[in-house]
Amino acid sequence: MSAITIRLERGKVLAIGLMSGTSHDGVSAAVVEIDERSRPPARVIAFHTFPYPASFRKELLAASVDEKIGAAAISTLNFALGRALAHAAIEIAKRARVAMTSVAFIGSHGHTFFHLPPRRAARGQIASTMQLGESAVVAAATGVAVVSDFRTMDLALGGEGAPLAPLAHVWLFADPKRGRVVQNIGGIGNATYIPPGARVGDPNLIAFDTGPGNGMIDALASRISGGRLRMDRDGRIAARGHVNELLLDKLMRNPYFARRPPKSTGREEFGPHLLDRIVADARRMKVVDYDLAATVTALTARSIADACRRFILARGRVDQMIVTGGGARNPTLMRMLAAELPNIEVITAAEVGVDGDALEAVSFAILGYQMLRGRQGNIPNVTGARAPAILGKLTVPPAPLA
Repeated sequence: MSAITIRLERGKVLAIGLMSGTSHDGVSAAVVEIDERSRPPARVIAFHTFPYPASFRKELLAASVDEKIGAAAISTLNFALGRALAHAAIEIAKRARVAMTSVAFIGSHGHTFFHLPPRRAARGQIASTMQLGESAVVAAATGVAVVSDFRTMDLALGGEGAPLAPLAHVWLFADPKRGRVVQNIGGIGNATYIPPGARVGDPNLIAFDTGPGNGMIDALASRISGGRLRMDRDGRIAARGHVNELLLDKLMRNPYFARRPPKSTGREEFGPHLLDRIVADARRMKVVDYDLAATVTALTARSIADACRRFILARGRVDQMIVTGGGARNPTLMRMLAAELPNIEVITAAEVGVDGDALEAVSFAILGYQMLRGRQGNIPNVTGARAPAILGKLTVPPAPLA
């Protein structure tokens, strides 16, 4: 631990951030230079998403919806994901031409396998969360200390355990004059409101999951294509259809949208089970596939805009919505979002000089840095936790053999 502390005291720190998102596509990995004297204080050196093999992705997706999956399967997935994370860390370091011995630590979120926050737990259930991707496997393979399991302490303090990226959003996007919403559209959508001149303790800073992101859009594209497509690339399928307002209005009555933050959600609420019902409703209403794709895409756009109107605009001015994640590469979704929010400039993170694809991986490098500095990683008025907390657990690599 002392070697890690000394390395962090040298000013510039090299770290690797890792995460596997709700889209189950692969491991996103970033080499990040952190220097608190710079603005912004974190800079991406290299980023890449390492896709899962099709067979492993299928296995991971199946496990996420199979309520009868056994302990052996979960344990195996935990170590298999650890190998995938370690591989991504080693490969991204090679791409950046950075020696592993120069990396101070790895911040690994792993893969959220199950997440049941307090406000969704039914009577008799215990709020809990499980991230897979064994940190010991990563540390052993890379020889680098790993900070992982970031959600659990916030959940233990009564928080949602999500979203975790807002601290990084403040680091990277706070503007002295403009109010900004950082809207990530991954498998699930989540928003962070950053008031003008905001700092981490700003009482008007708020963040929460808005609802569906790309997850159901991708799953529907797979169904429509008979499994040939993994996503609606560039929103082409949705662009050929028309939004069915009757079906969209019904979908917008989902109680999650009216629930006040702090709140978080996932595939348990906006995943295969909901898509089954949507497809069944569409068949009864004789909605053709292209129109269904347009409607499901519009659900993501409208739920984001609705969340902004309900929960953010009352807190302060919003000049820009900065979109990150895969949704930023979907022109159809971006057009729909801009139409829903005509008085707000809807742009991508790249337009303000930040790699939006890398943002979540960068966030976990920053959270790992905060943990090793002994600083809070959660924001209680974002997650609903009773108190600020240091997030993450440290896995120390084995000492080199003499």
